[in-house]
Amino acid sequence: MDTPLASQKLRLEPYDSQRLANLCGRLDEHIKQIAKRLSVDIHNRGNEFHLSGDERSVKAASSVLHDLYDQTVDGTDITPELVHLHLQQSGLTDKLDNTVAFPSDEMVIRTKRARIRPRGAHQREYVRNIRRHDINFGIGPAGTGKTWLAVACAVDAMERAEIRRILLVRPAVEAGEKLGFLPGDLAEKIDPYLRPLYDALYEMLGFENVAKLMDRNVIEVAPLAYMRGRTLNGSFVILDEAQNTTPEQMKMFLTRIGFGSRAVITGDVTQVDLPRHQRSGLVNALEVLADEQDIGVTRFDSRDVVRHPLVQRIVEAYDRHERNTDPNR
Repeated sequence: MDTPLASQKLRLEPYDSQRLANLCGRLDEHIKQIAKRLSVDIHNRGNEFHLSGDERSVKAASSVLHDLYDQTVDGTDITPELVHLHLQQSGLTDKLDNTVAFPSDEMVIRTKRARIRPRGAHQREYVRNIRRHDINFGIGPAGTGKTWLAVACAVDAMERAEIRRILLVRPAVEAGEKLGFLPGDLAEKIDPYLRPLYDALYEMLGFENVAKLMDRNVIEVAPLAYMRGRTLNGSFVILDEAQNTTPEQMKMFLTRIGFGSRAVITGDVTQVDLPRHQRSGLVNALEVLADEQDIGVTRFDSRDVVRHPLVQRIVEAYDRHERNTDPNR
C-alpha cells in the first residue's frame, strides 16, 4: 500500500533574519538534519518553508520547525543536539512522551555563565527530583546528560547559597590494575578519570573561577576512597560512574551525607567494570532502597542520548544483543 504523500507551506512569524539563521544553522545544517531524519524535502526562502513527503513526516517536520523557532525567541542557540531532541519528541523517531512541552522558565537551571534547559521528559524529571529530594539516582547510558545536569544543579545551588561546597566523586575501578603503572600518587592517577567533571565545571564557572574555588576547597574533586570517615554537611555531592562501586563502597558513600547536603548518584548499570564475581553497589542500592519514598530515581534510556543519532542506535543494538544472548534478562 502506497504511503500518502503531502505538501505543506509553512510561514514562521514574526519574520526575524537572526532567528531564522539560528534555526537553519550553518549551511542549513539543521534543516538538512530534520529533512534526513524524517525523510522529507524542505525548501525555504526567508521565513517561508515548503515541505513535502509522507503526510505524518511532513506534519512532524512542521511541528519541529515551529517549536525550534519558538525556542529562538529568548536567544537560545539552536544546536544539532537540540534539533535531535526535538526530533526525538516528534512522535516518529521514537514515542517518548511527546505530549510534554519543553521546559518552562521554572525548570531552567540558571548559572552566572549559562542557562541550562533540561531536554526531554526524563531530564525534566531528573532536575525536578534533584530539587525535591536530598538523595537522587540518575541511571542510564552515556550521553543522556546525567552528570552534566547534576553539575549544573550543584553550581546553581552554590550560587544561590543553598549549599557551601561541591564535591565530585568517582571510583577508581575502571582503571583497574593500570593505576599502578601511572606516575604520581592516587589523586594524580585518578585525575584523568575525573576529567569529564572538570570539563562541566569549567563550562559553567570558567577555568580561573574553578581554580580559585578548588584552592579554597569550595569545590573538591576526589576519588571515592577519600570519602571514608568523612561527614559532609552543607554540601552538594555527585558520585559519578557509580556502577563501579561495590555494595560496601556505596553504603559508605550514602552514609557520609550530613545535614543540609544533597547527593546525586549517576551510573550506567550496563557498563559495570568490576570483576565478574563482584556485584555492583549501584545495582544493589537500587534494590535495597526501592521502597524509600524520599529518594529520587530517574531512569534514562537510549532515546535520551544527546549525541550523534548513531550513538542511540549503537546503545539499542547492544541492548538487543544482550537480551538475546543473556538467558537471565
